[in-house]
Amino acid sequence: MIDAIGNPQTILLLGGTSEIGLAICERYLRDSRARVILADLPNAPKRDAAIAQLQAAGAREVTYLDFDALDPASHPAVIDAAWAQGDVDVAIVAFGVLGDAEELWQNQAKAVATATINYTAAVSVGVLVGEKMRAQGFGQIIAMSSVAGEKVRRSNFVYGSTKAGLDGFYLGLGEALAEFGVRVLVIRPGQVRTTTTVEHWAATGAKEAPFTVDAAEVAELAVDSALAGKTLVWAPGQVRYLMSVLRHIPRPIFRKLPV
Repeated sequence: MIDAIGNPQTILLLGGTSEIGLAICERYLRDSRARVILADLPNAPKRDAAIAQLQAAGAREVTYLDFDALDPASHPAVIDAAWAQGDVDVAIVAFGVLGDAEELWQNQAKAVATATINYTAAVSVGVLVGEKMRAQGFGQIIAMSSVAGEKVRRSNFVYGSTKAGLDGFYLGLGEALAEFGVRVLVIRPGQVRTTTTVEHWAATGAKEAPFTVDAAEVAELAVDSALAGKTLVWAPGQVRYLMSVLRHIPRPIFRKLPV
């Protein structure tokens, strides 16, 4: 149960080795020794490090559930296991893959896998978590979207299209669950400085974009916005105004922009 000042007692992180997701958990743990449930691949390379990170941050207990985004049929059992010891106060949906943008639109298998992980699996767990929180009568879902989904660009349109779908689903889920005491927050980050993105920049020769933020900054925004009851935020806030301009640029001009 979330306490009187908004601190959760149990947190579920779907994408249990996500740097942003772990940063959000750490931010919550600054104010409350919550129990944390991490859900990720059984052979995730960063599994042990993620558990140790949250133990060091003060988690009362850290448990790990095997979770495969590519296997939606297994998701009901994962979510049931997450609720096995009682209610879950906060569920963070923070899994996803970026992939090579040019390869994705030319490789059917990889495009389908990306869409399954980033969108289909996000819908799958969203429905299941929503059902659990609706039954318990409270809860907070935090879904990691992306500005890439606001106006899908030629440069990464497979990835952007999956984030557009995720974004729309969780905004709608929040409206559907509001009357049952469940809140949903969608976060639209620009670029976030993580190990994955830094490695991607190094491999592709890409440069860090303006308004790039650290995972800790996104975490601070996520927790503050959830406590304030917000449903949609950009990280950093300035990106909201940039995207407002870009959304209104005609596509023939937009596709020529170096973004």
